[in-house]
Amino acid sequence: MGERMDLEREKRFLAAHAASHDRIYRYFRRRTDGPATAEDLCAEVFRIAWEKSGHGDDLSALVLFGMAKNVLRNHERSLSRSAGLIGAMRLERAPEAQGEGSAIRESIDHLAPQEREVLLLTYWDNLTAVEVSKLLNTSATAVRMRLHRARKELSRIMQEQTVSEGAAE
Repeated sequence: MGERMDLEREKRFLAAHAASHDRIYRYFRRRTDGPATAEDLCAEVFRIAWEKSGHGDDLSALVLFGMAKNVLRNHERSLSRSAGLIGAMRLERAPEAQGEGSAIRESIDHLAPQEREVLLLTYWDNLTAVEVSKLLNTSATAVRMRLHRARKELSRIMQEQTVSEGAAE
């Protein structure tokens, strides 16, 4: 009986891992400073998922994104405790290649945190407004409003960058 339960647990976990690993990794990759950190945080999410699978807990993508959000929050707290080290690490970071992708990333960085998060969860993580609302503990209407504001503000920021680049030439 116990062996059969272990097989069921393993099946559920492997199915959840196969369905969500890449999305969870990309979630972390866009929010952290490198692929190694993203992989470590992703592994932590699936370690937690493995523990929860023994209790028969739900391992849907939305639940895993919730775990990822908590893991990321803990990671950020840890980083803030060592602010001096982070400053030194930022100086050592290799500059990203310039181009369209970096201009968009830079523009997204100028958005308000709530708008940026909704935009990233919607377009990069392919979550629906309802899924984002559950993850952020808000209403789907609020998510749609934030998304509307984020798109509008992103357009304005990118337009300003284009104008200022044109003036510099």
